[in-house]
Amino acid sequence: MPPHVDDVMKLCCELSANQQVKTAVKQSGKGAAAAGGLAFAGGLIGGPLGIAVGGAVGGLLGCWMKSGQFKPLPQVIMELTPDQQARLYEDIVAILGSITWTDVAQLTALVMGNASLQQQVTAALLSYIHKELQAEVHYID
Repeated sequence: MPPHVDDVMKLCCELSANQQVKTAVKQSGKGAAAAGGLAFAGGLIGGPLGIAVGGAVGGLLGCWMKSGQFKPLPQVIMELTPDQQARLYEDIVAILGSITWTDVAQLTALVMGNASLQQQVTAALLSYIHKELQAEVHYID
């Protein structure tokens, strides 16, 4: 991986760590399938009451399946494939424009020292995560 791509990935990790962002790949379909499947099975076994019980149990199962799916955004960034990192790099470099840097420390200082640039890079990062990975983004309180 070219050094500048690695620098930009580390910058993205630093920005997201400072803002304490977590992400989760949406899995609502699995929860809905669990609820619907168990409601159907409950209906076959127990009639109308079985539908209610199966739906409730399925809903709880779906909720349980979804829990614990959130990861810190820096971890998600470092787990991106080289192709995904290259696309994110292109998005971020488009914002950085003609800024030149020698290492990740200098790049981080340049971006963190400019509130507008920091917001733009963060917005591009979150947009990429949302659009490309179909992930939910949550800020830790």
